[in-house]
Amino acid sequence: MQTGRYGRHRLVTSALVLLGMALLWFALGGTALAEDAGPPACGGKILEKCTPTSGDTAWMLTSVALVLMMTVPGLGLFYGGMVRKKNVGDTVMTSFAVTCLITVLFAAFTYSMAFRAGSPFIGGLDRMFLKDILSDIGKGGIGNPNPLAPTIPEAVYICFQMTFAIITPALIAGAFAERMKFSAMLWFIGLWAIFVYAPIAHWVWGPDGIFSAGNDAAWVKVLDFAGGTVVHINAGVAGLTCAIMLGRRKDTGPAHNMVLTFIGAALLWVGWFGFNAGSAV
Repeated sequence: MQTGRYGRHRLVTSALVLLGMALLWFALGGTALAEDAGPPACGGKILEKCTPTSGDTAWMLTSVALVLMMTVPGLGLFYGGMVRKKNVGDTVMTSFAVTCLITVLFAAFTYSMAFRAGSPFIGGLDRMFLKDILSDIGKGGIGNPNPLAPTIPEAVYICFQMTFAIITPALIAGAFAERMKFSAMLWFIGLWAIFVYAPIAHWVWGPDGIFSAGNDAAWVKVLDFAGGTVVHINAGVAGLTCAIMLGRRKDTGPAHNMVLTFIGAALLWVGWFGFNAGSAV
């Protein structure tokens, strides 16, 4: 019974990994075309098409790796060390599966809904499945719609924001560790990423979001430097809601291995340099 269950888990995560790798390869492949474009220099209040800066691009790719490290293996080890021995594998696999699932969903829907112009409440769908990203780069400029990151290719910007979208639901997982079926967790995380994370990210970070600091028509201008609202408050409220809905734990046990938790915390600590410093670009 256990072997069959883990076999299904491996099959699902393997499929998600392959899809995620394919989409990432497609997104990152567009950076090479930007070298021949010869876009104009930055100027004006809204910096939509600017000359890519190699230093900014290199640092953002480094930040992508650092923030991704916070989720896998950082959060996986952090939570895995605090659960009972029999649930360590499921807990670590949760972080890995969330990473694979959100990678696919972010490229397919979430990026366009969160970071493209649409309405004050939700973005448009012109970048679904990264539609036209390569042709836009080839026409000149780097096609980055966000005025807060004007000097990096859009493909790199997508990858950086994707790591934020990955770690946010992974943080929620601590609220239902050991208490939710693997399949139910995947459904919850997938729907939450599309219908909760995407709108809130657009409100604060979208070019025409209702609270975006870059939107002159915003109701209230909110400067969320590194995800205090979109990531931490958002994940905290979702985690609290899950804990309330699931109720008190019926059985508790000692932490399996606090050394794993220490290693995970250290990786989170180091990864935070990419989380905050990458947001400065």
